[in-house]
Amino acid sequence: MNLFTEIHALVLEALAALEAEGTLPAGLDFANVTVEPPRDPAHGDMATNAAMVLAKPAGLKPRDIAEALAAQLSGDPRIESAEVAGPGFLNLRLANGVWHAVLRDALQQGADFGRSTLGAGKSVNVEYVSANPTGPLHVGHTRGAVFGDALASLLDFAGYKVTREYYINDGGAQVDVLARSVYLRYLEAHGQAVAFEDGTYPGDYLIAVGEALMKEVGDAYVDQPEAVWLAEVRNFATEAMMELIRDDLKALGVEMDVFYSEKSLYGTGLIEEALKALEDKGLIYEGVLEPPKGKTPEDWEPRKQTLFRSTEHGDDVDRPVKKSDGSWTYFAPDIAYHYDKVQRGFDVLIDVFGADHGGYVKRMKAAVSALTDGRVPLDIKLCQLVKLYKNGEPFKMSKRAGTFVTLRDVVDQVGPDVTRFVMLTRKNDAPLDFDFDKVLEQSKDNPVFYVQYANARVNSVLRKAREAGIDVDDATLAGAALETLTHEAELSVARKLAEWPRLIEIAGRSNEPHRVAFYLYDLASELHALWNRGNDEPALRFLQEDDPVTSQSKIALVRAVTVVISAGLGILGVTPAEEMR
Repeated sequence: MNLFTEIHALVLEALAALEAEGTLPAGLDFANVTVEPPRDPAHGDMATNAAMVLAKPAGLKPRDIAEALAAQLSGDPRIESAEVAGPGFLNLRLANGVWHAVLRDALQQGADFGRSTLGAGKSVNVEYVSANPTGPLHVGHTRGAVFGDALASLLDFAGYKVTREYYINDGGAQVDVLARSVYLRYLEAHGQAVAFEDGTYPGDYLIAVGEALMKEVGDAYVDQPEAVWLAEVRNFATEAMMELIRDDLKALGVEMDVFYSEKSLYGTGLIEEALKALEDKGLIYEGVLEPPKGKTPEDWEPRKQTLFRSTEHGDDVDRPVKKSDGSWTYFAPDIAYHYDKVQRGFDVLIDVFGADHGGYVKRMKAAVSALTDGRVPLDIKLCQLVKLYKNGEPFKMSKRAGTFVTLRDVVDQVGPDVTRFVMLTRKNDAPLDFDFDKVLEQSKDNPVFYVQYANARVNSVLRKAREAGIDVDDATLAGAALETLTHEAELSVARKLAEWPRLIEIAGRSNEPHRVAFYLYDLASELHALWNRGNDEPALRFLQEDDPVTSQSKIALVRAVTVVISAGLGILGVTPAEEMR
């Protein structure tokens, strides 16, 4: 039940009735009529702009339309009052029974309350993390992993068919560097002294890989030329790193549906097929690019290359797909990979990139637009940097990697639930400060604790109610005498719960799972405020002595809060707390 959609439909019905009776001229376009929360909650529960957007095409004054619409709506039992404000906005106050119906819906639907048909079963591919398989995941990958996973869960809740995908960058030169680094650890495992040159990976995490390689092949590669061992060691090392990455993701509660290898694109004709599709559209040509900004004629060598006319699809410049020496650019397999996604039948594509991939956005969007003639949208989300703090100081140490903080460093210190929630307390394109002390703090300033505490508080009420012999199963609570909930503090909680289905649709349309975290904090605030008022006003306490009927209605209200908190935390990938310790 999306209450805002319901009232929006009611407003449209009222406008149609005004047309039918001649108050409004026939044929008006109602597409821009909205029903939203008013800027100031004191003005009402909802507001519509109907009179403002229809005044000019109707040839009428906005206030005249608003007053006619108010009179039309006032006959509906869901509308307590309809008041014209300013030049013609219409503020609506809803009857208490509307809020009681929201609570019943939440209790009856349980985990499905707020689920949307927004996605209409469309197939969406969410690709995220996709780190080079050259070492453990670092804290930047952690944010992308949490964001992508929560986004996938959000879209599933919003009615999409979601595939979670990891693109293994195992086709580039960095994998050869990995192989050479593992080979050094392999020699080290045989007792040789080795030196890691610049450009190799000296992290301790490769010690175990070198030892495993020794167990696998013995001394077969010792003192052998690179041509003998490079290909095999590359495969061995890549698989070892992917196993490490899978374990890291599992520790964070992230499980992928698909791991797609970049290497599978080479030598299979897939790159050629994708570029042929663009060539058939007249978008591939031989040419010379202008020098990049900042280059002078002395240090710029114009070269004829195979180019993609990406400027015809919104890019700033055309992009090379094949170098003058005939080898592919990095962009060519990226085009082929997205072409393959399209061929697999996805209706929507989403890529989650790190902050350093901002330059890829326009070219990738151009490629997908060209491949699909604009039919398949590609949304690219950039996750900005995470700054770590501990004891008020920047935190940079990593025993395993040597040069960066790993995902495991973070999860081992604060746990996966705290890690995930905190990573979603800022919009993805805003920098995020992660303070190891503050995220474990038990205060209102710590959103993880504040939301979990609300859930735990309600569970304590349910336990005490059961001990008192009060039936608090959801079916019973849904049938409780909810009409006794009339206090403004109680109705305020119900109003916040009514926003949940709308919030899901807004977040689902914009691909912004952080909105769920923000909403949960606000909902928890409403619950805590009601709880604290009960300390001063006994009539607001959830357990009313010797009055199980009233107790059930009040418990129904707060149980509905935990229904939504559990659903929201489920989207974020966080386990709801039954009790706080």
